[in-house]
Amino acid sequence: MMRNSGASLAETGRYLTRSLAQSLRLMVGMPDYDTYLSHMARTHPGQEAMSYEAFFRERLEARYGGGKGRCC
Repeated sequence: MMRNSGASLAETGRYLTRSLAQSLRLMVGMPDYDTYLSHMARTHPGQEAMSYEAFFRERLEARYGGGKGRCC
């Protein structure tokens, strides 16, 4: 028997959907802009957050070295 912990079935479904989507983005290396915005608001309230385009470009450069090729 399952106890109701206060969360509705719809809330649980939304949480699971968000968690799955975030996990899939992380698996393929897709940056999570919403998480970045939450982090900025929580830990750096006085700083302006990057635009989505700037964030995405910065994440690509961080992942792939800013266009610097590798031999292997």
